[in-house]
Amino acid sequence: MNYNPIILVAGDPNSIFLEIFFKSLKIKKFNSPIILICSQKLLKLNMRNLNFKMKIKNLNYKSLNNYNLNNSSINLINIEYNNKDFLNKDNAKSNKYINNCFEVAFKLINDGITKKFINGPITKTTFLKKKFLGITEYIASNFSVKKNAMLIYNKKLSVCPITTHLPLKLVSKKINIKLLKEKVNLIENFYINKFKYKPKIAILGLNPHCESIDKFDEDEKILKPAIKYLKKLNYSVSGPLPADTVFLKKNRIKYDVILGMYHDQVLSPFKTLFEYDAINITLGLPFTRISPDHGPNKAMVGLNKSNPTSLIKAITFLDKN
Repeated sequence: MNYNPIILVAGDPNSIFLEIFFKSLKIKKFNSPIILICSQKLLKLNMRNLNFKMKIKNLNYKSLNNYNLNNSSINLINIEYNNKDFLNKDNAKSNKYINNCFEVAFKLINDGITKKFINGPITKTTFLKKKFLGITEYIASNFSVKKNAMLIYNKKLSVCPITTHLPLKLVSKKINIKLLKEKVNLIENFYINKFKYKPKIAILGLNPHCESIDKFDEDEKILKPAIKYLKKLNYSVSGPLPADTVFLKKNRIKYDVILGMYHDQVLSPFKTLFEYDAINITLGLPFTRISPDHGPNKAMVGLNKSNPTSLIKAITFLDKN
């Protein structure tokens, strides 16, 4: 079998993912063979509805070494999914199906078949059932990885929230020097290993303008001492910086990564700047896991109007690395 293929879990069955997957194959040719883990019934239904034609090559995931793969056909590992159509909202069946897809992908990674993994968007509230903050943490847990980070990557600028899908009222309770060092270390190691340079990291304050009228000021008491400590460890960090101005062009061009205290503090301005030109990379895993930087977008399913840029960027990133 071709070395190190890209394993691709289609994710939520009620999603735009297969649409953007088809568009990706039309727009760009990839060198690494892509193995899609998905329901064949679901795949054929989407192909018919979206008028996409391509041969399907069925694979047995237990004997992948017997295949010589390329992307002239869709290399498929079929996972049974018995809902009659992709708009069926039976969460119990969908959750079992998604979990089965992940289990096969994790086995292939553990067996050494590949270190390149992409998953399509998933409805976190129904699939995770509040057991994990997000898919990042779900995947990390399956590989017993405790230290991880969610990097939303663009070659011009990336962002990382120190807390991910955490309610705002809990954010201030989670911020500490240990967590800050953990995220900065994961980011630096990723940039050095992948791109051979030390990243410049901007660390944002928690409060508006890095000021607080509260008795306990997190920016003064936690972030300033933490950043001073990180500088002594030779990390290239600056801050705490006010979130309302750091994304101005004259400011953001000074940095490779902006590290925020919570999800929307960095993802909202980042997506405004780059829209679909970004990918979600999980740092800290023993393989490279990426997902497109958007959700299932159920309102757009079947309309054939979704933008495939983020998935193309995700596959391209793994194709080159």
